[in-house]
Amino acid sequence: MRIPRRHFLHLAAGAAVLPTVSRVARAETYPSRPVRVIVGLPAGNSPDIVARLVSQWLSERLGQPFVVENRPGAATNIGTEYVVHAQPDGYTLLLALAGNTVNGWVYKKLNFDFNRDIAPVASIGGIPIVMVINPSLPLKSVPEFIAYAKANPGKIYFGSSGTGSLPHIMGVLFEMMAGVDMVHVPYKESLFPDLLGGRLQVAFEPVPAVMGYIPAGKLRALAVTTRQRLGILPDIPALAEFLPAYEGSGWIGIGAPRNTPADIVGTLNTAINAGLADAKFRARLTALGAIPNPMTTAEFTKYIAVETEKWVKVVEFAHITAE
Repeated sequence: MRIPRRHFLHLAAGAAVLPTVSRVARAETYPSRPVRVIVGLPAGNSPDIVARLVSQWLSERLGQPFVVENRPGAATNIGTEYVVHAQPDGYTLLLALAGNTVNGWVYKKLNFDFNRDIAPVASIGGIPIVMVINPSLPLKSVPEFIAYAKANPGKIYFGSSGTGSLPHIMGVLFEMMAGVDMVHVPYKESLFPDLLGGRLQVAFEPVPAVMGYIPAGKLRALAVTTRQRLGILPDIPALAEFLPAYEGSGWIGIGAPRNTPADIVGTLNTAINAGLADAKFRARLTALGAIPNPMTTAEFTKYIAVETEKWVKVVEFAHITAE
């Protein structure tokens, strides 16, 4: 059958356009290349562990590699600033932490504002904190620790991932409520070599970071900072049992540069919430000591605002500033 010349030209033109349309459609599909997840803490730290678990899920769910990149320093400010200045195209994400919300009050000369410059994408979950000591200290309980600290003012060293980080704030809150005086040692890299080696006596660390050390006897857990005991550490008391009204925990989520397109934010939020609804993924997250806490982007934005107000009050009351 012969095709009229006019129809042939029309079909040929349409055929020529199809590859172009196909390429455009592929270019608009997110993600179409690897995505970096910036973690402002050293590799092996508990948020880093959670970031790698979530990145693996996103890689499998969205069909492109999500690669964790550690940029530690200045209580996550180095990594955060890197993301703030990245292209808002969804290919550079931030592992956002509770400590991010107070850094603007602790560090007076930051070149960014976390709440303004980072777009909340998705909540991953709550990160409970546990007070751990080196077993070389002959102390078995919080009251024993408080008595020892009062008898040895300025001789107990407690470490954190940086001035103004949540572990630092947890330690300061403990000092204030227990009436003890400890020496804070901020770390740019991991504090665990010194904590395990006994050069640090105590730390307030996220549960996922110490879960392997507690049952092995390398660290002794004295208390968790949540209001109630944790199912994953049922024999460890809450600090509130000894210091009424003491309560605090971290949170972890994903952020992106401001002005990242809403459809990309939505794709990521949907994918992460699907993981938090998946039984196997939830089990792995819970085994790390995290508490899955799915939210919409709007809910996560409101949650960050509330947490910021809460912890800024502690920072201002305790006059926590970076030197």
